[in-house]
Amino acid sequence: AFLAKEGVECEVVNLRTIRPLDVDTIEASVIKTGHLVTVEGGWPQYGVGAEICARIMEGPAFNYLDAPAVRVTGVDIPMPYAKILEDHSVPQIKDIIFSVKKVLN
Repeated sequence: AFLAKEGVECEVVNLRTIRPLDVDTIEASVIKTGHLVTVEGGWPQYGVGAEICARIMEGPAFNYLDAPAVRVTGVDIPMPYAKILEDHSVPQIKDIIFSVKKVLN
């Protein structure tokens, strides 16, 4: 909704499973939009977003990308238990908005 107010249309692919990974749907979205931004609450290493980016980079959809793929992940720190610190360590709406704007510019 925040990006739509600025005239930015986004296609959201909400994966129901990660095994099997629905690569066909992801590739179709990349081919349609020319962009890829992944969002996950985990750490930057070894996550689903990294696997999605690898599959796109190694597959036919790579040639349709208009910009490098961007991953939005949690911060590379041990997960805190305090709510305020947790909010600063996992992706927030502002992080997603920033990354989408970055990939479009």
